[in-house]
This record gives sequence, structure tokens and C-alpha cells, in this order.
Amino acid sequence: MEIKIGIRNIAREVTLDIDMTIDEVVEAYNQASANDTLLRLTDTSGRQTMIRATAVGYIEFGKEHAHPVGFGTAK
Repeated sequence: MEIKIGIRNIAREVTLDIDMTIDEVVEAYNQASANDTLLRLTDTSGRQTMIRATAVGYIEFGKEHAHPVGFGTAK
């Protein structure tokens, strides 16, 4: 799923493609925010991004990845 994270006082947003559900991202953010720590996310290529939870302005969620079903080839 693609997510976009807006950071306070930064004009550019961070875009990540991750293998987490919306609930998992929300839980990770809630824990980081409650403990005043870094929000740590790993994208699909293994790169880690860390953002101070208090600096997050918003998180925009895209569609979750659809898992193909069946054995046919796409045309």
C-alpha cells in the first residue's frame, strides 16, 4: 500500500510503498506518539524511514495491494 506522510513545517511529503495494513500503520503511529519516539516504517524494498511522531502532520493511505488470484496470465 502506498502512504504519504506530511511533516510539519516541511513542504514536501514522504511517500512510501509498504506491506502493512492501515491498522498496523495506525498502531505504529499511536505507539510512537504515546511514547514520544520515532515512527519507524520499512518500505517494500527494505529501506527504513524514521520520523519523529510529534512532527507528523498527516498520513494519507492509498489502496491496499490487491493480491492476484488464479493461474491465468494477464492480457
